[in-house]
This record gives sequence, structure tokens and C-alpha cells, in this order.
Amino acid sequence: MHSTAPVSPEILSSLSTNPETVSFYDPTTATVSHLIMDPQSSHAAILDSVLDYDPTSARTGTQSADVLIREVERRGLTIDWLLETHIHADHLSAAPYLQSRLGGRIGIGREILRMQQTLGPLFHPDHGFARDGAAFDHLFENGERFLIGSMPVVALHVPGHTPADLAYLAGQCAYVGDTLLMPDCGTARADFPGGDARQLYRSIRKILSLPAETRLYLCHDYTAPGRPEVQWQTTVAEQRAHNIHMHDGMSEDAFVALRSARDRTLGLPCLILPSVQVNMNGGRLPEAEANGVRYLKIPLNSI
Repeated sequence: MHSTAPVSPEILSSLSTNPETVSFYDPTTATVSHLIMDPQSSHAAILDSVLDYDPTSARTGTQSADVLIREVERRGLTIDWLLETHIHADHLSAAPYLQSRLGGRIGIGREILRMQQTLGPLFHPDHGFARDGAAFDHLFENGERFLIGSMPVVALHVPGHTPADLAYLAGQCAYVGDTLLMPDCGTARADFPGGDARQLYRSIRKILSLPAETRLYLCHDYTAPGRPEVQWQTTVAEQRAHNIHMHDGMSEDAFVALRSARDRTLGLPCLILPSVQVNMNGGRLPEAEANGVRYLKIPLNSI
């Protein structure tokens, strides 16, 4: 079981630099990518990028990623990291494409090894698919410290949505991936392979133990009744007061019951099969076959 202890004061005190963040919303997948910049240098990281994919034509595109590239070039930034919070089931990662244009190292949590071992066989991959994490440049340990330029960042293991979810802490900011949504939308689902509603509860409690003023940057927003505009930034205080699934006073058992009941009503994301097989491989598309065409695999009657 992962540690449920609050983030230590020593770690928080070491996060002395507040990043500058510019966010980019992809309306097709409701995904938010973040450009995280060290204000004391020209160095930055890109978090949870999107490769465009049309499932009706099976065509990929780089329009969303190219918007990020133009912003990086406009600001004269050096990209140190291409970070993933987890293996996404709703969009393909553009990290390899961005790396080819901007450089940087592709990083994800070490628990991706569990995902590769569990889900890899579903797609009957050939010998070119490594299940040892080698498709990524770096696998972060829980609590590991690293730098964007001179800005300290800490990777925090927050499983529950998937076994491999990470949040990234920098200054008074936390980039929490899918784990939390806006307060009026609640929390991530916990019914994907390896997901666990109890782990999700404990991970969220860890995030909500951060100082009340901590700004939380989210990976998705689906809006909510009475709120048509898209939002992706909130605070620990707002979540603790108003999150419809995880406000103060919500017990673990009550959350598990609520989350499990909600998950039973949800269908699978329409891009889960393309996304998982690509994203487990570091965002790399399958190698072309003898006819020069790349093929995604769609396992029938398997999930």
C-alpha cells in the first residue's frame, strides 16, 4: 500500500519557487495540457500533452501539440521534461512528437511497470514492445525530487484512478492529473484495471493535506450544470469545502460507496483501446508493418 502520510513540511519548504503556468484545452478530449515554467530561467516542462486522433478515420494529427510548440518557441524556452501524470485512457500522448521537436526527457511514475505487465498482454504485442519501462526516459519514485531549470519539483504517487498516477508539486502548485476534477464535478473514476476507490480516497486526502492556498491544476474538465465555461484550476481550500465527492467530513467508506455506484453507471472512454496501447509504450505509435502501414490493435470481447 502506498504511503498515506501528509506531505512532510521538509518537502514543502524545499519547494521555494512558484512556477508560471500556461494551460491549453483540447475540446475533443476535454484534456488540459500545462506548460510549466521556471520563472528564474528559460526552462520548462510540458505536462499531459495530446496527439490528435480521429477514431472514425484512424488518422493522427499534431495540431494540438503544434500550439504548444509555437508557445515554447515564442517564449524562447528550453524543455527539460515531457511529463505524464499517468497512462491516459482518453487521449494519445504527443510526448514523442514534442521530444522530436523540442527535446526533453519523457517521465512517468515507476508504477507504469505494473500497467505494462497487466495490460500489455491484452494487445499481444510483438517483441518490439518492452514491459520494463524502457519506453520512457525516466520513471519517478514516490517523493523523488527533480528540477525544471533551477526550480525544485517533487513527484507524488497518488494511485487509485490507476496504479501509476502521479501528482507533481512545485512551489504552491500541484498538478494532479485526473485524480481530482473541479469541485462541482468530483473525482476521477476508480474502475479501470488496477484502479481502487480506497486508494483513490487516501491519495486525495494526501493532496488535500497540502496548504489550503495550494493551487491545483487539473487534467480534465467536463463542465457542470450551471457552469458552461471550462475551468481547470482550483485550490485545496475550495476542494475541501465544495467537492461533491470528497469534501471535508466525507468518510472513506462513504466515498467508496459513492464512487463505486457512480462508476457502475459509466461507459468506457471511446479512445481507451488506442490510448492505452500507445501510451503504455511512451506515446509511441506501433512500428510500420511490411506494407509501410501502422496498425492499432482492437481486442474483441476482451474488456
